[in-house]
Amino acid sequence: MNPDLQRTHGGEIRVDLLLIADMIEPGARILDVGCGDGALLRHLARAKEVDGRGIELSQAGVNACVAQGLSVVQGDADTDLVNYPADSFDYVVLSQTLQMVRRPRDVIDQLLRIGRKCVISIPNFGHWKVRWKLGMTGRMPVTEVLDRQWYDTPNAHFCTIKDFVLLCRDLEIRIERRISVDKQGRRMNIVNDGPFANLFAEQGVFVLSRQGND
Repeated sequence: MNPDLQRTHGGEIRVDLLLIADMIEPGARILDVGCGDGALLRHLARAKEVDGRGIELSQAGVNACVAQGLSVVQGDADTDLVNYPADSFDYVVLSQTLQMVRRPRDVIDQLLRIGRKCVISIPNFGHWKVRWKLGMTGRMPVTEVLDRQWYDTPNAHFCTIKDFVLLCRDLEIRIERRISVDKQGRRMNIVNDGPFANLFAEQGVFVLSRQGND
């Protein structure tokens, strides 16, 4: 089995998606934006009996989800989130997708408009390996997490954990919880959410809500 995957009663799932699943309350209404092949939705439906929906850009991903009986539509986070009513979900999930959208700030606004809480995971472009490779070679880094050349990557915006935290502050968004994650998607308890997270974590997972939205 791939070491980045873990077997559950519903099949294999990425370890970082299990961290996200742990943040979701049983029976909640969920929208998974950029849901891929539906692994998280499938796991949440079986493990926590959520009312799950998904939106996915690729037709292949939509087909894979529908074949499993999941409620997923084809759509683009940059343009189609405006079609969802306000406060229509308990949680909106955006996993490893924020760096690919054209307007991250607008997308985050939409996520917190339609969801009571938002769970976002991002790759950390501030990791020490990224800094070292850029400084030593003068070339855009390729790492285990950021594993494509600059001309062949879907990433449109390069964001560090510190950048994301400052954006949330500027947008007056409350960070209810944050987890530092390694390249396999495992929690880094020694780093946690302290000052070294931006240097040593390869990914970050955040639970967000609007200020005053209790």
